[in-house]
Amino acid sequence: MAVAIVTVVGCSGEPLSTREKGTFIGTGLGAATGAIIGAAVGNPLAGAAIGAGVGAVGGYVVGNSMQNSEKASAQTQSQINSQQREIQNQQKQIQQLKSQQETQ
Repeated sequence: MAVAIVTVVGCSGEPLSTREKGTFIGTGLGAATGAIIGAAVGNPLAGAAIGAGVGAVGGYVVGNSMQNSEKASAQTQSQINSQQREIQNQQKQIQQLKSQQETQ
């Protein structure tokens, strides 16, 4: 499983998304932890395989949550920027109206 993820990630040529990073890191940590636990009970390969699967799922869940938070934050920032531009436009309009009233 980890080999498949490395292959897909290596061939994509694009930066990893937060979700992909989480899955990748979770897979690695899960495999390492599983191998250690598996070695203690006499089967490090099975432990690594099980750990990689569990780690991938956990990493995906965490990475997905973080990516969704990043998207929400970016959307909020975009709205703030839009509102700031609107405020600046309104301030200019107010100044123009004040200037017009002073000249009358």
